[in-house]
Amino acid sequence: MPDKKRIDEPTGTEFVGHEWDGIEELDTPMPRWWVWTFYATIAWSVVYVVLYPAWPMVSQATEGVFGWSSRGDLQAEMVDAQQAREVVFQRIAATDLEDLASDPELLNQAIAGGASAFKQHCVQCHGAGAAGYEEYGYPNLNDDDWLWGGTLSDIEYTLIHGIRWEGSDETRLTYMPAFGEIFQKSEIDAMVSHVLSLSGEGAGSASGAALFETNCAACHGSDGAGDRSQGSPALNDAIWLYGKDKASIAQQIRAPRHGVMPGWSDKLDPVTIRMLAAYVHSRGGGEAQASEAPVEAESEAADDVVAAQASEADERG
Repeated sequence: MPDKKRIDEPTGTEFVGHEWDGIEELDTPMPRWWVWTFYATIAWSVVYVVLYPAWPMVSQATEGVFGWSSRGDLQAEMVDAQQAREVVFQRIAATDLEDLASDPELLNQAIAGGASAFKQHCVQCHGAGAAGYEEYGYPNLNDDDWLWGGTLSDIEYTLIHGIRWEGSDETRLTYMPAFGEIFQKSEIDAMVSHVLSLSGEGAGSASGAALFETNCAACHGSDGAGDRSQGSPALNDAIWLYGKDKASIAQQIRAPRHGVMPGWSDKLDPVTIRMLAAYVHSRGGGEAQASEAPVEAESEAADDVVAAQASEADERG
């Protein structure tokens, strides 16, 4: 005969038969609301499996009756976002670059788009904050010192054609001659002293000033203000591309380093380039639009200057 079920007298519930250290377990039934909730979750899971992707297969999951997928949902959101951007792109494309600043809302949208493009294409050289890297000669885009001009048109032109970029016949192109084989070390040191004095960072040198006037003023100006038509940097503003210590300046005189920036016309669409120009212009050093168009014959002028200096160097040699 099987053992008769034992009943807990206070509750009227059967004992399960398990006992731990004198404590016995009761076979208390689950609350009815909990049982029905559990059944409801089972029913919901069956409905979900039928309606939505659920079971993984060899190459894809089951599609479900609705045909919904997270990838499809994302794709639809991306299409909506692209359509919204298209409206802005069309407005920017239809607006003359010089008139962009007259529409603050559109300008802000262009700057925002340019900031995104800058993070993707330009931070590798100019840094996340556009401060550049002096060690490599990558210019700071936050100051107001420009080699070729800081208007929207100037910046756009540089973005399209690059600097010393073989991909465009209209690239910004000038070269500083190397004076390492022309001048003695003492002469180069004198020129370094004079260059530093132009920005108030040195005592100056009379012999260096004479050498500078003869060999350098044609490009940099007698006062060191530079010449944007040739891409000749200003030397009187204490802003330096490759460093301001004497060794760095002397190295640049002996064997100049010439940076290369690629043009983006073969990688980016015209509207993205225009937005990049707006963003760079907004960094703090952007200039008002000048009346004249970007210089197109600058490379020829630069070649004439370099040729004249090379001829003079041959005569001295």
